[in-house]
Amino acid sequence: MNFHFVLAFLSFLSFGLTFWRWVAAARFPLHRRAAVPASLPGCAMLKPLKGCDAETRSCLRTWLAQTYPGPAQILFGVASADDPVCPLVRELLAEFPQADARLVICGEALGVNAKISTLRQLEPLIRQPLVIISDADVRVPADFLASLTPPFADPEVGLVNCFYRLANPGGLAMRWEAIAINSDFWASVLQAQSLKKVDFALGAVMALRAADLRGIGGFASLADYLADDYHLGRQVARLGRRIVFSPVVVDCHESPRNWAQAWAHQVRWARTIRVCQPVLFFFSILDNATFWPLLWLAGAAAAGFAASGPVLAACAFFSLFRIVTALDQERRLTGSRAHFHWFWMVPSKDLLNLAVWVAAFTGNQIQWRGRRYRVLPGGRLRAL
Repeated sequence: MNFHFVLAFLSFLSFGLTFWRWVAAARFPLHRRAAVPASLPGCAMLKPLKGCDAETRSCLRTWLAQTYPGPAQILFGVASADDPVCPLVRELLAEFPQADARLVICGEALGVNAKISTLRQLEPLIRQPLVIISDADVRVPADFLASLTPPFADPEVGLVNCFYRLANPGGLAMRWEAIAINSDFWASVLQAQSLKKVDFALGAVMALRAADLRGIGGFASLADYLADDYHLGRQVARLGRRIVFSPVVVDCHESPRNWAQAWAHQVRWARTIRVCQPVLFFFSILDNATFWPLLWLAGAAAAGFAASGPVLAACAFFSLFRIVTALDQERRLTGSRAHFHWFWMVPSKDLLNLAVWVAAFTGNQIQWRGRRYRVLPGGRLRAL
């Protein structure tokens, strides 16, 4: 009997956390645009690159085609002159000869994190007061910079970042990741923000002042961390600056993944979060609004409770609410209802994430950019 009431409590708790996350997401002004000031500070965009795919050209092109009223500098960094992305970047530079843009070969290996190694070699070339770091697979609207930079008029703002959506979720494995990113992740971030001051950053796009970058010791302070975005946010927060989220949403066009690749990606992400925020990650299992009602229903049936009675009705309501809110959160982020027919993937994603949560505690090794690493306490990397 006591076990039955424990499962009932956990089911109601998961429902409450799901409702809280949905409300926190609903209150955020996604996709809204504010009036653009007549003048904006100059910004330097840093784009660390490695390899290319069918989407790389169109993604990089959006950064060169910005309608920004202030000075804009773009630095494309790549570790090797033989990288296949180099000819593509040169073609884009020829297409936009008026742009203050250049391709920089960053051949030194400065630390374990290859992305940060590239950024360290781009850092001395920055000539503008704002620095924007973004991944290669990010596609942005033409007014993106003009919408991203105005918060820096407030001297207390130290870092501005964006929510992102997986724009090309082809196949079941990518649909699993799309629910995790397009529905749950951004809403969970806003849920955390409603509880305490934000002290982390999201890596798709991050903007900060060059002075604050120097104040934390530059990119060298992130050289050996896997979650460099998380640690960049923590260090900026330690300067006493606020971290805010732009209402502009960017698109991430990732290379297709099969189930094995999606699993490895999710486990890497989970182990990274576990190392960075172990207590929060451990208790994150409590908001699994599919697992706990199912376990409660199974426990009630095993204990002889009428499965067709109040327990079944409550579990059905919790599960339906989880599906509806997940679909609504993805609709708000993507601006589309095309994912509605994938509603059955929501409970599937929750049960798969239970397995990912368990896997996060079974080891500290990850695979990233074709190499294996051990994640050390505090989030540092050691190459294997």
